Amino acid sequence: MAETKKLAATVRSGTGKGAARSVRREGRIPGVLYGGGEAPQPLSLEKKSLSQLIFAGHFLTTIFELDIDGKKERAIPRDYQLDVVKDTPMHVDFLRLKPGSRLRVQVPVHFINQEAAPGIKRGGALNIVYHTVEMWVPADNIPEAITADLTGMDFNDSLHISAIPLPEGCKPTNPDKNFTVASLTPPAGGGAEEAPAAAAAPAAAPAKEEKKK
Repeated sequence: MAETKKLAATVRSGTGKGAARSVRREGRIPGVLYGGGEAPQPLSLEKKSLSQLIFAGHFLTTIFELDIDGKKERAIPRDYQLDVVKDTPMHVDFLRLKPGSRLRVQVPVHFINQEAAPGIKRGGALNIVYHTVEMWVPADNIPEAITADLTGMDFNDSLHISAIPLPEGCKPTNPDKNFTVASLTPPAGGGAEEAPAAAAAPAAAPAKEEKKK
């Protein structure tokens, strides 16, 4: 289950580009909390803390307990924008999490036991079709990742989603019920067993004895 982190925020007045620019001039980041059957709430967040969280990774699959001027709200980031020049946060959207709700998220795939895959040992290449899998997941049980075991994979084998254990309540959005997550391909121009050694040339026939005259 994804770890819940705490993040402080304050209510900001006004919406639109002008209000957002005003927040940035104060050295903070504008945001919005929406969903859950409630009206959108404009937010102002501390720039340094938010930047660290975004660049630490897994930001969009992390559940936050937002402390908004003393009021606690469980939420998950849905989107954020970065400055194209400075690569710093410009805006972030949060979605309220209510008990029993389900979310559509991208869940990373972790591949293990490469050393137990005969095809990899013999020089084959793992072709990863999905580094992440989009799934419907419970709001209170968002997985950090799913684990794909490569044990026993050989040349031209495929690993399907049905072979990967999924957390309870999680379901892929892909309409293909058993799509391929990864496959193992042989090395270019190789992978076949060595051809048997060429048969030895037959021995020369013995010379015939010359008849005596």
